[in-house]
Amino acid sequence: MAHVLGQNQYGKAETRVVRITRNGHRHEIRDLNVSVALSGDLDDVHLTGSNAHCLPTDTTKNTVYAFAKQYGITSPEAFGIQLARHFVDDTEPIHRARIRVEEYVWDRIATPDNSAKFIGSDEIGHSFVRRGTEVRTSEIVYDGSSVQVISGLKDLIVMNSTNSEFWGYIKDRYTTLQEAYDRILATQVTARWKFGFTGAEGEPEPNWDRSYGQVRRHLLEAFAETYSYSLQQTLFAMGNRVLDNRAEVDEVRLELPNKHHFLVDLEPFGLKNDNEVYYAADRPYGLIEGTVHREGVAPVIPVA
Repeated sequence: MAHVLGQNQYGKAETRVVRITRNGHRHEIRDLNVSVALSGDLDDVHLTGSNAHCLPTDTTKNTVYAFAKQYGITSPEAFGIQLARHFVDDTEPIHRARIRVEEYVWDRIATPDNSAKFIGSDEIGHSFVRRGTEVRTSEIVYDGSSVQVISGLKDLIVMNSTNSEFWGYIKDRYTTLQEAYDRILATQVTARWKFGFTGAEGEPEPNWDRSYGQVRRHLLEAFAETYSYSLQQTLFAMGNRVLDNRAEVDEVRLELPNKHHFLVDLEPFGLKNDNEVYYAADRPYGLIEGTVHREGVAPVIPVA
């Protein structure tokens, strides 16, 4: 029986690179985790063991470091596009490159007496604090003719302590959940959004950092301002707010685990629990997922 080699790719995963830009006393940090996956004319390396068309994964790692020095890192998206174009355009057997980037964000440390060091500033120019668990993400795919950019974030933890209900759902003999008319709504947001940008000649790139900040703001504002009757409703409101306000984005995919908070029964202690004391459950948790996209634009972001 004959067997056929299917889709394949290879590369170097999770190359950690930290780039410091020194502008006098004020420094800038870009802290990235870069994964490269290449595909193309690679049948022989699988079928015969010939490495004639194989760019070593160690070379892709070195390229990440070299590009960080040569070109700097203005944003994860711009850096990923540079890498993807290089691997495809400059290595003949490679026809497609996928670059995935995680960015770990560092905020400046502010001190009340810092003015003595930097006039007119309340920030230390070289001291930073990591921004919790939140991670910025991007995925760039280039096939030699067009670029696809999907930006995102993960592990953004948010909570509404009220303005959330859940009732009127299907009930069968296994249903024990009580209807809630004032509950905590908490989730750990994973969001990905696709740009209309294709990388065509002469097409200007979006301001990636500004776009990221604005999309993040609209996600948070929609979460905070939506009176929620279900996490699904909140998901749609978050995606809808982004598309309403960011013309460069065509599609938003959200994954929202429901971080359940259950009222603790205090009656055995003679105490009334008036929506004040909760048990934060770790697992199991509800997982709400969905995509919001512009009418007439086919969704392309895959399920993670």
